[in-house]
Amino acid sequence: MSNPWEKIELSDYENHMSLENVYQLQILNKMMQEQFETYDINTIMILGIAGGNGLEHIDKSKIKKVYGIDVNQEFLIECEKRYKELGDVFETICTDLLDDNLQLPCSDFLVADLLVEYIGYECFQKIVRLVKPLYISCIIQINTGDSFVSDSPYIHAFDCLEEVHHQMEEKNLIDCMAKIGYQIKQTMDEELPNGKKFIRLDFIR
Repeated sequence: MSNPWEKIELSDYENHMSLENVYQLQILNKMMQEQFETYDINTIMILGIAGGNGLEHIDKSKIKKVYGIDVNQEFLIECEKRYKELGDVFETICTDLLDDNLQLPCSDFLVADLLVEYIGYECFQKIVRLVKPLYISCIIQINTGDSFVSDSPYIHAFDCLEEVHHQMEEKNLIDCMAKIGYQIKQTMDEELPNGKKFIRLDFIR
């Protein structure tokens, strides 16, 4: 069975996310810069990298390898075009994180922004066990209305995501990580213009 993210056009996703009344692409970019600058690490794995938002903040003098993971091959092709300056530091891996036979390399730092809600807590635990990071940083979206997708001209491009979306709760994610040996290190919030909120949760092994 195909993953619904394979049906999403990158232009629809980025145009929706960057609208003034959504403003999520811009806030994520700022938060990703902060994620990349927080820890003294050599390798980063970014789950659900889409078009590579935030990759311009990678410091090649410190980071030796960045793994960009996505199920949509077209997203990854565009990433490679946009960030050629990262050279051999950047490696893309096209895989479905829901695959029972998933294989991933190890990494010091695992970044999962607006990703856990599309795979669920148990699948995320499995990924963490595979990657064995020292640090994890997640951004989850807290919704105030009925829909997890903000209203926009592009909203129906995301109808297919209903079948894989899980509502996230801060406490549940903290409990889920504690069960596999990761303790909460810090949390921070960013308000969005439409009443929604991003919460960043960082964990340490």
